Amino acid sequence: MTAPSLRLEGSFALSVLPSTSISPLIAAPRVVAAAPRPIPLFRRSLPSPISRRSCWFAVKASSAPPTAEELKISTISTKPVEGQKTGTSGLRKKVKVFQEENYLANWIQALFNSLPPEDYKGGVLVLGGDGRYFNREAAQIIIKIAAGNGVGKILVGRDGLMSTPAVSAVIRKRGANGGFIMSASHNPGGPEYDWGIKFNYSSGQPAPESITDKIYGNTLSISEIKIADIPDVDLSSLGVVTYGNFTVEVIDPVSDYLELMENVFDFELIKGLVSRPDFRFTFDAMHAVTGAYAKPIFVDRLGASLDCISNGVPLEDFGHGHPDPNLTYAKDLVKIMYSEDAPDFGAASDGDGDRNMILGRGFFITPSDSVAIIAANAEEAIPYFKDGAKGLARSMPTSGALDRVASKLNLPFFEVPTGWKFFGNLMDAGKLSICGEESFGTGSDHIREKDGIWAVLAWLSIIAYQNKDKKVGEKLVSVADIAKEHWTTYGRNFFSRYDYEECESEGANKMMEYLRDVISKTKSGEKYGNYTLQFADDFTYKDPVDGSVASKQGLRFVFTDGSRIIYRLSGTGSAGATIRIYIEQFEPDVSKHGTDAQTALKPLIGLALSISKLSEFTGREKPTVIT
Repeated sequence: MTAPSLRLEGSFALSVLPSTSISPLIAAPRVVAAAPRPIPLFRRSLPSPISRRSCWFAVKASSAPPTAEELKISTISTKPVEGQKTGTSGLRKKVKVFQEENYLANWIQALFNSLPPEDYKGGVLVLGGDGRYFNREAAQIIIKIAAGNGVGKILVGRDGLMSTPAVSAVIRKRGANGGFIMSASHNPGGPEYDWGIKFNYSSGQPAPESITDKIYGNTLSISEIKIADIPDVDLSSLGVVTYGNFTVEVIDPVSDYLELMENVFDFELIKGLVSRPDFRFTFDAMHAVTGAYAKPIFVDRLGASLDCISNGVPLEDFGHGHPDPNLTYAKDLVKIMYSEDAPDFGAASDGDGDRNMILGRGFFITPSDSVAIIAANAEEAIPYFKDGAKGLARSMPTSGALDRVASKLNLPFFEVPTGWKFFGNLMDAGKLSICGEESFGTGSDHIREKDGIWAVLAWLSIIAYQNKDKKVGEKLVSVADIAKEHWTTYGRNFFSRYDYEECESEGANKMMEYLRDVISKTKSGEKYGNYTLQFADDFTYKDPVDGSVASKQGLRFVFTDGSRIIYRLSGTGSAGATIRIYIEQFEPDVSKHGTDAQTALKPLIGLALSISKLSEFTGREKPTVIT
């Protein structure tokens, strides 16, 4: 028998056989043997000086894809593993946990066990991720289990990349049954850090609690995994590969999303601003997924210079950074925007592209103010809202700045728990157009996720509209000008958030129980220093669309002058507990609007720490992050 000829595929192959023709692969590199008949698949570990770790090479016959009759499904025995209950944004753990035997596979199979067969059998699912470490291996596992459970087609972003907003956009445009998002959002990436997975439904929104609760229930009783016997799929090139009645299509992760943005915004208006010689802006992609979107949108389509993009190459470990766009972790951008020669406008987005931070020259826009300012200017500056917004909404901890816009514009207004899925029902019912969270999430009903680049384009649209009649050389209306004019009209809601990350769970839970006990004994009219209590409660939300109830969504102390103190445990981390304290105070006096937020809120911050006895319960004297 003639020995088969070999060719290597995969980006790591060069480090082993540099003279071999290669094509890059997001999954494990493959050695394809051109043999007269198939030979068995096997794997062998070879060292790679490029990756500094072993790479798996699969050897298989380069025969034609199997026919429908040849598509084999294996059933693998498994047993439940602990800790697979999803938080507000899916399942997040350390990478090493997901690498444990069947940990990810169990959750994916439990998902299929939880869905009605008509929601996926023979259907189309989307797969994308933020490019973080472990996405390569995870993508192959998800594809094979999807095939094993009868999914007809997977649409996956090239190299496994696709931002969370883009996944939602692709689901909606292509009529998919749903989609998987491989991301731990704004949490750090790398072998020692975080990974995550969540599922979005056919409207493009995160799966509701009714489904995530079923998934968790099924993880407690799972006994087998259905997986297709197919090779790893080459995700590096656009195209279609078929295995029997199962198809994988590798798509451009940007094109559908860019088309949607062109339909939402006036790109020519924005281009007129971006191309001005007297206007400069910078976008920090934080080595995360929006690096794949920044050049096609800001440079290729809008005409900005390439040097406006920083940290624009997506990396598995985000360049050893923490891809959370706030004043602490986006310090490089903050330094640029507060320098003497600062650009006019600065923005950043997070790991999976759904969060944003907005800065002017020496001026920070809080997320609470950002959504309010966008809502107040949307009808004039953004064509998508030319007929006005249907309604406005914010998460409960977000400041009341948006409430005042809704009141002035006579629009329906909703206050929901933290978690974008609560906005989705309102959008699907035609009740909501623009919404936001204080955690740097802003968006609208163009998709069913918050959207970082959308927020950046919204701000560029507002700035462009305000300056559309300005000639070169005339003083431009700045980000700070827009914010101050907004405060003059609506008043200013001073707002700050204190985050205490990775606290011991026991102490954090005891603090929350203590506060619940305090709330049960409070009475309206009680004095707290200079503040008079209006009410205190544990926020409960009844969905006006489907009647579902979400309880224990945050502890609130609301005072008669409109000031608020809110306490929450965050569900977006992968270890320990994150305590968040939100402090807000309304100020109608224009002469006081220029006061630093931390100065204006100092008495209320002291009261918040005193009421909670935080340092006593957690041992923490200072927050990890102040926003």
